[in-house]
Amino acid sequence: MEDLLNPNEGMTFGKKSESGADRLAGKSKIGNNNNIDLLMDVSLRVTVELGRTRMQLAQILELQHGSVVELDRLAGDPVDIFVNDVMVARGEVVVVDDKFGVRITEMISSKSEKATG
Repeated sequence: MEDLLNPNEGMTFGKKSESGADRLAGKSKIGNNNNIDLLMDVSLRVTVELGRTRMQLAQILELQHGSVVELDRLAGDPVDIFVNDVMVARGEVVVVDDKFGVRITEMISSKSEKATG
């Protein structure tokens, strides 16, 4: 019965134990790398906007193969690049191996300012 009453018996006091804050800090440093790795496989919707226009329903119903829709931008103007409906960059349309692509020319910061780069 005495063994049960002495909670310190069998414990080593010579080692400095790690405090709770130290353990949390260490885990958060390790956890940050693991957390970003978990996000690397997340799919996001990327949209490239060439331009916009407004049309009446009657005009839309008249569209057919070969119709031309006039946009609010000129040929050669930068296109906007959105990730999940948030504009993140501007770029120019390029053709690579008979496929269209976008070369990023300007990154946009979250504060609607031009980002350096």
